[in-house]
Amino acid sequence: MANFNISELNRAKFVSMVAKRLRVIGKSSDAPVKALASYHANELADALHPHVQFLTVKEIIEHSPDLKSFLLAPDASRGTKSLAWFSAGQYLSIALEVDGQTLCRPYSIASSPRDALQGVYRITVKRVGGGLASGFMLDNWTVGTKVIASAPLGEFTYEPLRDAKTVVGIAGGSGITPFRAFAKAITEGDEDFRLILLYGSRTMADAVFSDEIAEMAEHCDKIQIVNVLSEGKKVKGAESGFITAKLIQKYAPQDEDYSIFLCGPQAMYDFADKEIATLGIRGKFVRHELFGEYFHPEKNADYTGDKDAVYNITVRMAGEETVISCKGDTTLLRAMEAAGIPAPSDCRSGRCGWCHSQLLSGDVYVPESVDGRRMADKMYGYIHPCCSFPLSDIVIDVPPMPGM
Repeated sequence: MANFNISELNRAKFVSMVAKRLRVIGKSSDAPVKALASYHANELADALHPHVQFLTVKEIIEHSPDLKSFLLAPDASRGTKSLAWFSAGQYLSIALEVDGQTLCRPYSIASSPRDALQGVYRITVKRVGGGLASGFMLDNWTVGTKVIASAPLGEFTYEPLRDAKTVVGIAGGSGITPFRAFAKAITEGDEDFRLILLYGSRTMADAVFSDEIAEMAEHCDKIQIVNVLSEGKKVKGAESGFITAKLIQKYAPQDEDYSIFLCGPQAMYDFADKEIATLGIRGKFVRHELFGEYFHPEKNADYTGDKDAVYNITVRMAGEETVISCKGDTTLLRAMEAAGIPAPSDCRSGRCGWCHSQLLSGDVYVPESVDGRRMADKMYGYIHPCCSFPLSDIVIDVPPMPGM
């Protein structure tokens, strides 16, 4: 580096610059600067991550009376002119008003990201026994129904820096929906990995999207689907029974790493995780989609509560206090919704943190498999009501739902 001598500066020239700048400023207009209507960066952020999306039901595809696909389009009349882009595997949180209750339910996007550019999201809804939201949507949604949804959410996506080049997908029941999005994105060139899909169903009649994904596989050598049927007669080309470690090894690559992506009901996770544990796969290669709400905490060996007991829950929200009741086998979130309290939620699986609340007194049970809290949360008494079950009377401080 050359030596710099401050004496070499032309001080007169430097000082004269001040006068020159003042002359330029003096000749400038003193009219107020016209403010931009918006900044491009903000426009882009709003397009990719809108606070809310106003949609309308464009088309309904009935797979069976208890299983329908809804095609959702932007509702320009309410301010949503285009759909937010997403990564295959993400979900939408759908807001509902049912019998005076404000509900939010997550549904995986079954369409591909490219479909969003064409103005369509596709979600598939299956009736759940006793399910308030699914029954309402299946029985009441028609073409033209107005829908409020979140931006695309979730981390059940393919990441080449983390995931192996081959993904063994394990789907159960309606858990096939994100894999339809993966398969379609692969065929359209927007995802680049090999997908070997093991799809567990009771019978072929229950295997929604199986034929469609099989047709994609005929035209794309990066996709393979294997139906695994737990009931009925043997079907040519399909496996029988359940998705075991032995079955995974049968179809997985033998000479390279592979990732495992799982999406299905809680019972499938409980079974599959035990099987996968025997394979010795590195933890980063095993990905779980959120399976929604947790039920039957009493089935866990570490549960010490009384599932039939009824507790008083004091809910503090935005300066107001309400006392409600909650059974031992019911999450705090469901109890608040049943009481008409608009508690915030998105994933309903203990991961996103949207319902993050402070437990001021009392005790709760949080199943380990859905405890997504940080260490600091546990230290300072914060919980996720969507997966917390009361063990006593409690007092909880809940943030209000945005916009309330």
